[in-house]
Amino acid sequence: MSSGSAGSSRPRTSSFADPSGGPPAAAAAVGAPTGAPGPTSSGTAAPGGGGGGGGGGSPGGRPLGLGREGEEEEEAAGPPAPPPPSPPPPSAPSPGSSWAVRDSSKVTTVVATPGQGPDRPQEVSYSDIKVIGNGSFGVVYQARLVDSGELVAIKKVLQDKRFKNRELQIMRKLDHCNIVRLRYFFYSNGEKKDEVYLNLVLDFVPETVYRVARHFTKAKQTIPIIYVKVYMYQLFRSLAYIHSQGVCHRDIKPQNLLVDPDTAVLKLCDFGSAKQLVRGEPNVSYICSRYYRAPELIFGATDYTSNIDIWSAGCVLAELLLGQPIFPGDSGVDQLVEIIKVLGTPTREQIREMNPNYTEFKFPQIKAHPWIKVFKPRTPLEAISLCSRLLEYTPATRLSPLEACANSFFDELREPNTRLPNGRDLPPLFNFSPVELSIQPTLNSSLIPPHVRSQASSGPGPTTAHSDGRMGTDRSQVTPADGAGPIANTS
Repeated sequence: MSSGSAGSSRPRTSSFADPSGGPPAAAAAVGAPTGAPGPTSSGTAAPGGGGGGGGGGSPGGRPLGLGREGEEEEEAAGPPAPPPPSPPPPSAPSPGSSWAVRDSSKVTTVVATPGQGPDRPQEVSYSDIKVIGNGSFGVVYQARLVDSGELVAIKKVLQDKRFKNRELQIMRKLDHCNIVRLRYFFYSNGEKKDEVYLNLVLDFVPETVYRVARHFTKAKQTIPIIYVKVYMYQLFRSLAYIHSQGVCHRDIKPQNLLVDPDTAVLKLCDFGSAKQLVRGEPNVSYICSRYYRAPELIFGATDYTSNIDIWSAGCVLAELLLGQPIFPGDSGVDQLVEIIKVLGTPTREQIREMNPNYTEFKFPQIKAHPWIKVFKPRTPLEAISLCSRLLEYTPATRLSPLEACANSFFDELREPNTRLPNGRDLPPLFNFSPVELSIQPTLNSSLIPPHVRSQASSGPGPTTAHSDGRMGTDRSQVTPADGAGPIANTS
C-alpha cells in the first residue's frame, strides 16, 4: 500500500478524552492499521491505526463530519487533537444521573438504550475494557458483555449539547447484515463540569479490508480474487441499503470496511461523516478521505449525491486489484491530477455535471489511459470493466450499487458450489430484505440465483436475515417467481 499521507488538517470537534463515567459505548470493530496513508477517520481504528485521511490537506484528523445537525460544524478548522491519555478508572456516578456508571470488581454497569426499537433503558454490564483506537473524534474501547460474553466496541465522543448527534440518529435507523450494528448507546460525564460523552456500543469485528489487503501486499502477493468479489459485493449491498434510506456515507475506504477473516462477512462502519442528503440543500464538499474523493468533491460541488460513495467504492475495488491506491494524490489538486492521468481530461460537459461553476477553467488536454493498461496483466477483464463503470466523471452515469451487484464480475458468487479458500461456505449474500428488493425490482431476477429461488419456493416460506444474523420466516413475502416480490435466503 502507498505510504503517502492522505490526511486532513481538520480535526473533529468531538474530543477524545476518556470516558470518565466509565468506558464508552461500543464502537464499530477494530479498524485502520499502522502505516495506512494518513490517520484513520473513525472510531474503528486499531491501536496505532492510520487511514486514508480527509479530503485534502496535511496529515491529521479526518474532516469534521462529526455527525451533528448543523453543517457549519463541518467547516471548522484547527490543528489535530492530541492523543488521549490512558483511560482513567470510571468515576462515581452523578447523583440522579440517568447515565450513571458504576464499577464493581472490574465489571462496569451502565443504563443504556437499545440501538433499535423503543427507548427502554436497561442495565448493561461489561468487562475486560481496553483502548483499541483513538483519534480526534474520540476513543474506541473493546469490551465484553457480561450477559452474553460477546465482544463489543465502544466509541466514545464528546457530545455538543447544541446539536443532535447525526451519527447516532443515522445508526439508529439502519438495520442490515452488512452494516455494523448499534447495540446500545448511553451517556457518561466527563472530568470537566457539564462535559458529557456519547457512547456507542457496536458490533466488534476483528479485521478491516485495509489490513487484509496489506497482509497480501507485504507478502508480495495479490489478494485472491474470490475475496475481492465477496468483499466488494457486500460493500455494494450495504450502499444500496443506506442509499435507499437517503443516507450517504461520505467516507468509504478500506479502513471503514470491517471483515471477519474466517467467515468473510463484511460490515460497513463509521457513520461519523454520514449524512441524510436532501435534494436542494447544500452539503460541504470538504468530505471523504482524499484517495477516495469523487472528482465532483474536488471541484467543490455542494449539491452532490450518494454517487460519491460509488466513486469511493470504485477506488476500493481498484486498490484491491492493484495492491495500492489507484489515485494517491498528495493534495486536493494533485488528487485531480492523478485522476486525469487515468481518465483523461474531463470534457466541458463532464465538468458541468460535476460543478457548473468550473466550466470556464482550462485544463491541460490529456488522453485517457486504457483501463486494461492500468491494471496488471492477469487482472480479470470483468473486474476492469466494472471499475470503468464506477469511476466515471459524470456522477449520474456511475452504476448504482445494485447494478454493481448484478454485474458479471460477481457471477461466481451466484454459483451454488462456490466456496471460500478456507473451504467454508460463502457468507450470506442473497438474504435480501423487502426494502432491498424494492430498490430496483427489475434487477431481482439477476440478483437472486436460480438455486436460491428454488430453495425459497420449496421451503415453508422465504427467510429474512436480521443484522445480527438471526433468520426468521417472513410470511408476507411472495415467491421469487413474481419477480418484484421480496425473497430471501442465504447462499
